Amino acid sequence: MRTILAVLLLCSAAASMALAAEPSPELIAHGKSLVEAGDCAGCHTADPARPFAGGKRIDTPFGAIYAPNLTPDRETGIGAWLDADFTRALRTGIAPDGSNYYPAFPYPYFTKMTKDDTLAIRAYLGTLSPVVSRNKPPELRWPFGYRRLMRVWNAMFFTPGLFEPDQSQSAAWNRGGYLVTGLGHCGACHTPKNYFGADKTAQALAGSEIGGWYAPRLDGAARTGLKSWSAQDIVEYLQSGRNARSHAGGPMAEVVVNSTSKMSDADVRAIALYLKSLPPARRETIVTPPGETEMKAGQAVYAKLCIACHEADGTGAPRIYPPLPGNALLQSINPSSTLRVILDGAHTVTTPRAPNTGEMPAYAKQLSDEDIAAVTNYIRNSWGNAGLMVTPAQVAKARKQD
Repeated sequence: MRTILAVLLLCSAAASMALAAEPSPELIAHGKSLVEAGDCAGCHTADPARPFAGGKRIDTPFGAIYAPNLTPDRETGIGAWLDADFTRALRTGIAPDGSNYYPAFPYPYFTKMTKDDTLAIRAYLGTLSPVVSRNKPPELRWPFGYRRLMRVWNAMFFTPGLFEPDQSQSAAWNRGGYLVTGLGHCGACHTPKNYFGADKTAQALAGSEIGGWYAPRLDGAARTGLKSWSAQDIVEYLQSGRNARSHAGGPMAEVVVNSTSKMSDADVRAIALYLKSLPPARRETIVTPPGETEMKAGQAVYAKLCIACHEADGTGAPRIYPPLPGNALLQSINPSSTLRVILDGAHTVTTPRAPNTGEMPAYAKQLSDEDIAAVTNYIRNSWGNAGLMVTPAQVAKARKQD
């Protein structure tokens, strides 16, 4: 009888432990919001029919890597991982088998996350349907395929540690800082990189080229940064993909659709508050305006192809056709995004707050490198704008990146 009672007690205790380990709906919902804020689906979903199953190719200056499977499949995903394995992977870039991840996985940012948040993310991922999807090996140039080199990289460039709140700032500001510098990993695209692919931390959020586009400055630079934007401008842009000053394009359009448009109002406003507090991380480049001949050539192209939508004075139709005067991205030190739009055209993203679409045709076939350089220089240096000269050779290089 005692043996039976002991067995029953053990079974009851085991059942209680299992129930206690079951994540609550609130924890799962919190994890889902964090996954959206971190735009995890943006990298870990190659096939929309198999979300988070990995396989998406991510090109880097050193070659390509493929995002791994985050579904709870025990063989090919993270179903067999312990909570400690997951937290260590996010915050230190070390896999359960002890191997190092490459920093295309933004653990240098995720290291700032709290343990509770990492476990909430894991709880949400555990609710996904398991998908069998084996991780693909990286395709990196020699010698970058040797993961042990990452130990050296980490020693030189990785500083582990949680986000440290600034007690002199508000809770909202600190929440924005946590999202921007941690979970949201904004600097992964918007901070310039050194030769080894590490952030130039002294120039945080000062703009960087990525995948043939230019992620613009998010600091307070007057001409090419966010000084002219209000906090509400930033909120509207992140929630809808457009505002009275600009439209999201390229990789940022995907971030808006997959991430920022799904975030809570409080979190988006916290991001805006934090970004508006940032001083310029570096001086803006002094620009010598193009000569009269160059400007006239660009004006002729503009009058023929652009004026119908963007108007003679460049004002366009805010939230439909982006205005050009004072456009920070247009005046960026790097013209890559402007060239991509002219070459490939543009499609305004659709979000719940802004379901109407807009479209600009592609001009890669219609215009020569000289024509595109001329019209780019014209719009970058008209109506009070100031942008470095773009050459036909730069346009030709951009064409090859298509």
